[in-house]
Amino acid sequence: MTVLTELLDRTIVIRAKPDLVFRYFTDSARWAAWWGQGSSIDARRGGAMKIRYPDGTEAVGEVVDVEPPSRIVFTYGYASGTLIPPGGSRVTIEVEPHRDGTLVTLQHQFADAPTRDQHVQGWRYQLSLFSNVVVNELHANAAELVDAWFAAWATTDDDERKRMLRNIVAANVTFRDPYSTVDGLDELHAQIGGAIRFMRGVRLHRAGTVRHCQGTVLSDWTATGMGPDGQAQATGTNVFVLGADGLITSAVGIWNR
Repeated sequence: MTVLTELLDRTIVIRAKPDLVFRYFTDSARWAAWWGQGSSIDARRGGAMKIRYPDGTEAVGEVVDVEPPSRIVFTYGYASGTLIPPGGSRVTIEVEPHRDGTLVTLQHQFADAPTRDQHVQGWRYQLSLFSNVVVNELHANAAELVDAWFAAWATTDDDERKRMLRNIVAANVTFRDPYSTVDGLDELHAQIGGAIRFMRGVRLHRAGTVRHCQGTVLSDWTATGMGPDGQAQATGTNVFVLGADGLITSAVGIWNR
């Protein structure tokens, strides 16, 4: 039996809740969304694990232990037997709640240090991909969230505007732009009310598609209604940070000059 004395240890915080994160270790479709088409996992003791890399290389293994929703252990080796034979290393992944979402701890045990060292960059890369895939699923409706934000800035009814904001922002949301430094949903609600009162007829509109990575969303915008012709009078970009619950935790409005 091979003795696995060398350890690669890596952690990452993902801005999503643990139950969603763990589904990627128990659902073959999600596993393949992370690793690539043709990858699969049978998340039970003795179940088969397969990873098919883009270049055609295949890693195979067997699930040793699984404790939803917090821990999975599987062996890892290459189908070719090169570098690591099937069953020649072991991966343990644990997830736990974190104030920003989920803390993922990965430990990969190897028989020798040189092989371990060859996998450091690979896991750094793969865990980054993993985080982005999970958060992309969580925020699949990012464009609709941004549209609701801009719609709230045009809603004159106080009660309706407060309801809209509760659906899209965290209670401790922050907002910064050249004219706003507000903290919390109530201050944001009041700030929007002031903007509606003193800038009558102005409307903000999302311009183009949103760009999203790891819970940060960029959205260009235009402001109309500031002149007699109703044409765009100002443009800019908003930077939104989204939390593990899918709500906006902060927004920064950057105006083009």
